[in-house]
Amino acid sequence: MSAAEGFVLYPAIDVREGRVVRLRQGDYAQETRYADDPLAVAADYAAQGAAWLHLVDLDAARAGGYTLHALLRRIAGETALNVQTGGGVRTRDDVAALLDAGAARVVVGSVAVREPARVEAWLGEFGPERITVALDTRRDTAGAWLLPVHGWTETGAEALDPLAERYARAGLVHLLSTDIERDGMLRGPNFALYAHLRALAPELAVQASGGVREAADVREARARGCAGIVLGRALLEGRFTLAEALEAARC
Repeated sequence: MSAAEGFVLYPAIDVREGRVVRLRQGDYAQETRYADDPLAVAADYAAQGAAWLHLVDLDAARAGGYTLHALLRRIAGETALNVQTGGGVRTRDDVAALLDAGAARVVVGSVAVREPARVEAWLGEFGPERITVALDTRRDTAGAWLLPVHGWTETGAEALDPLAERYARAGLVHLLSTDIERDGMLRGPNFALYAHLRALAPELAVQASGGVREAADVREARARGCAGIVLGRALLEGRFTLAEALEAARC
């Protein structure tokens, strides 16, 4: 699916130690467990009409070394979902292995901050439709948007604006950006952040993430020019249904 095909909902499954969980603000000590069978959750989202799934290996996001290949193969093989997945992706071979396992798109985060030249090479090799760059961000006391890495446990040396502009020049299509302070907090997405990114690099298809609390947030994200939105805790807790989110995405 290309960026031209419309606004996309990405129900999210974050997996830690084999279970579906959510963290608050990326804090591994603030975990809520939701389900023991990620495949069943994915199948349920597919049955409700989802076209895409955002699958995250939380263990690997911090330590490196993606571990969900078997789950990815089953989701890709047993459902009609397009899977966007990441966590611990560090090398070219990591990207190739995920694509071979059935990923429609591979999410790169820490390495995209630390080694942008490497990721630019992957865009050229695999194509811009197969890579999503995740520039998850936290604002410091001076107002600068910084880029934490390794499961958001360390702060990278790069800042959001110059790196987003660099990737836009390199031909990136899909940019995912989470406001870490909103993640898992049900406070609503940071639409000012996404307006900023859209103004900075309008050619990028920006995926909003973090803080979604109601279906109206989906409608607002589309109205603000985002290309898609990641749905996590609120969907898992039944604060709105996927059907309601799909309807909001169409409005």
